[in-house]
Amino acid sequence: METPLTRLVGVRHPIVQTGMGWVAGPRLVSATANAGALGILASATMTVDRLREAIREVKSRTDAPFGVNLRADAADAGDRVGVMIEEGVRVASFALAPSRELIAELKDAGVVVVPSIGARRHAEKVAAWGADAVIVQGGEGGGHTGEVATTVLLPHVVDAVDIPVVAAGGFHDGRGLVAALAYGAAGIAMGTRFLLTSDSTVPEAVKARYLAATVRDVTVTRAVDGLPHRMLRTELVAELENAGRASVLFHALRRAAGFRRLSGLTWRQLVRDGVALRHGKDLTWSQVLLAANTPMLLKSAMVDGRTDLGVMASGQVAGVIDDLPSCAELVERIMAQAARTMSGLSVGGASMPA
Repeated sequence: METPLTRLVGVRHPIVQTGMGWVAGPRLVSATANAGALGILASATMTVDRLREAIREVKSRTDAPFGVNLRADAADAGDRVGVMIEEGVRVASFALAPSRELIAELKDAGVVVVPSIGARRHAEKVAAWGADAVIVQGGEGGGHTGEVATTVLLPHVVDAVDIPVVAAGGFHDGRGLVAALAYGAAGIAMGTRFLLTSDSTVPEAVKARYLAATVRDVTVTRAVDGLPHRMLRTELVAELENAGRASVLFHALRRAAGFRRLSGLTWRQLVRDGVALRHGKDLTWSQVLLAANTPMLLKSAMVDGRTDLGVMASGQVAGVIDDLPSCAELVERIMAQAARTMSGLSVGGASMPA
């Protein structure tokens, strides 16, 4: 299936695997790429040196295009961009809008720039600065998320910009892909669905927790870092929602120290990143520390398998997913179902736009 997204990044299918911290590592990204979709390597939880190693590992496993997800406001964002350019990465994905200068640097090096956005005005801003495409995440998506449903936000953004728009939030099958295309999107992006594959390195016990979840078990809370965060309701989430300020601050400091050691950041850089997240938001300092080291909370579950001590970012689709296919099986299934759905629409007298 050819769309503006496939032509832009050179993949066979208009499907993106999002850059999930501790989840989107070399194995998952290369499996996605080999399946014909766009895999995005998560770099925020890596040191700069580890990022270079991970990029080279992906390249050793696949010849297909892939991308790297960056935090545009990270203290070492420039170093990470330099590694991407040197290593010939095809796509740069951003969780927060990159600056005009950063977009220009990447585009000058031939890198496709695809920020993730959650509002029409953000899409208009990055498009004006030269972004090649945007990923639009509606409120159904996992992790930090907004309040507007994908079905409302997606067409609103499609009407506002002239670059390819990729739909995220609530997608897991071929019917969703066809629906996104009908809204004017150039493809879909999925996180939770790729997390729940046999190629994902997330511990099996954690995957089982996701598979057992119902739609009602996926909640949005501000207790973790002061920002709306969609995740599975776990013991830690309940504890943070009911904890006093002193207890939250203690846990924040302890986890911040752990993340500093793993990430290679100095305390100054860690606090700077937390302050960047606090800018324009009414966050306490304990929330700032939690925001800066949320990756450690994710690591407890996604790497260590401690669902009692970690957070489990999740889209609402976790409540309707019940299997663990390989990436190849998943992509093939989605594309086959999309073809059947589109054929059914054509038989009924309607046809999809080219």
